[in-house]
Amino acid sequence: MEKIISAVWKLCRTIFHWLVFDLFHLKISEEHWKSILQFVKFGMVGLSNSVLYYILYVITLLVMQKMNFLVQIDYLLAQFVGFAISVLWSFYWNRKYVFQAQPEQISWPKALLKSYISYGFTGIILNSILAVLWVQVFGIPKLIAPVFNLLVSVPLNYILNKFWAFRKK
Repeated sequence: MEKIISAVWKLCRTIFHWLVFDLFHLKISEEHWKSILQFVKFGMVGLSNSVLYYILYVITLLVMQKMNFLVQIDYLLAQFVGFAISVLWSFYWNRKYVFQAQPEQISWPKALLKSYISYGFTGIILNSILAVLWVQVFGIPKLIAPVFNLLVSVPLNYILNKFWAFRKK
C-alpha cells in the first residue's frame, strides 16, 4: 500500500509542479514549495478521508433505513459512524505523510485527541448543524447533504490540524 501511495504521490507532485510552475514559469522558494506540497498531501488525505466517510455514511444510512431504525435522525447517526472511523484514518495518514513530525516533536496521544476535537467540532457539531440546514431548510437529499459540508469543513480542518493538532513543540 505504501509503495502505491508513494508512486501516486510522486506522479501528482510532478504533474502539479509542471502545471503550476513550468507551464506558467513561476519561481518560488523551497520553503513555499514544501508548504504547497504539504497542503496538497493534506488534500489527498482529506479526499480519501471524505470518500471513506461517505461510504460509511451511506452504508450506515441504508442499513438504518432498511431496519426502519430512528428514521427521523438516521442521517445524523450515520454521520457519527462515518466520523468516528474516518478520523482515525485521517490521523494515521496525516501523522505518517503530511505533518511527518518525530515522536519527540509531537505527543501522538495529544495529537490524536486534538484531531478528534478539531474534527469533532467540524465533523459533528458544524456538519450536524449544516446537515439540518441542508436537509430540513433547503430540502437537499440526505445522501447529498454531506458533500456540501466539505466546502466548509476541509479548509477549517487543515488550519486546525496544521497549527494546533500537529504543531511541533
